[in-house]
Amino acid sequence: MAKNIKVLLDGRMDTESAAAYLGLSIKTLAMRRCDGTGPKFVKRGRVFYYRDDLDEWLRAGRVSSTAEAREAAK
Repeated sequence: MAKNIKVLLDGRMDTESAAAYLGLSIKTLAMRRCDGTGPKFVKRGRVFYYRDDLDEWLRAGRVSSTAEAREAAK
């Protein structure tokens, strides 16, 4: 079942849309926000993510092999 991803005109997404965009659960995204391993976000009462920051975070995690992925996770 496809999730509805809502992007505001300025490129912001709420946590639910950002999690769906990244293929993560809302809880996982919240945990990564708390421990500092997730994408950049803004908090103005509610938490928002900019699409550009989500794309940058995804690109930063690129690897060529599972061995490289294991090493990057350390």
